[in-house]
Amino acid sequence: MLQRRKRKLLKPRRRSRPVSKPIPAHETPKVSVVIPAMNERKTIAAVIRQARLVHPSTEVIVVVNGSRDGTERIARKMGARVISFKEALGHDVGRGIGAMHAKGSILLFIDADIVISARELRPFILAVESGVDVALNSYSGKILTDEVHPVVLAKHALNLALSRPDLRGASMTTIPHAINRRALELIEAKHLSVPPLAQTIAIRKGLDLHNVHNVNVGKMNPIRRRAFKVDPLRHLIVGDHLEAIEWLLNDTNERGQQTDLSRDRSFVG
Repeated sequence: MLQRRKRKLLKPRRRSRPVSKPIPAHETPKVSVVIPAMNERKTIAAVIRQARLVHPSTEVIVVVNGSRDGTERIARKMGARVISFKEALGHDVGRGIGAMHAKGSILLFIDADIVISARELRPFILAVESGVDVALNSYSGKILTDEVHPVVLAKHALNLALSRPDLRGASMTTIPHAINRRALELIEAKHLSVPPLAQTIAIRKGLDLHNVHNVNVGKMNPIRRRAFKVDPLRHLIVGDHLEAIEWLLNDTNERGQQTDLSRDRSFVG
């Protein structure tokens, strides 16, 4: 917990980082933080508060969908730009919706149920400012275990299929990650709703995609997700990776441009 410090007389408190202020309608923000939210009233205020601190010129876009707990009211009170839907959009669909409305040259994607400090978010902004098109969280999940989670396996497998073993299990499925405007245009906002597909398109389009910082979101996942004996999103996310593989095969060939090594299939009758 943060401890209060006594103010010294006649000396104003200094801020180590500039705080973003509301951006006038005629100005364009540098950074757009996209936050899909569904019934996240307990965390949304803290998530928005940290998001606003990532850059002095930041807009925060909260895509509220299917919420019944006051999430929208809190987000508006916090000064976020709210895009609201009465019904649930589906997992990750809010990313694409938010990206369509984003005005910044850098887009940062986070979730409404995991509070990540601005200090941990800034490296992704800095990487894109330095020329990276897609800045990924280098968190790869648990692999030194007797039973590796199917989603972790899917992430590693997709990167191998894309000839990017250096990425290990890093994925656009995992938050936080950031992209620039060029990446958004080449990937297209609609594909951000299927993160492994977006990643596949990014690599095939020749975008500069790198791991830039490790945020252990595995430990930050809400207790209610870990309470399930079977991850409720497991099949959906694995299916997203299969969709990405299908796109890759259609974009290349039946082997995804991988070699057949020393096998000679002409002997097969």
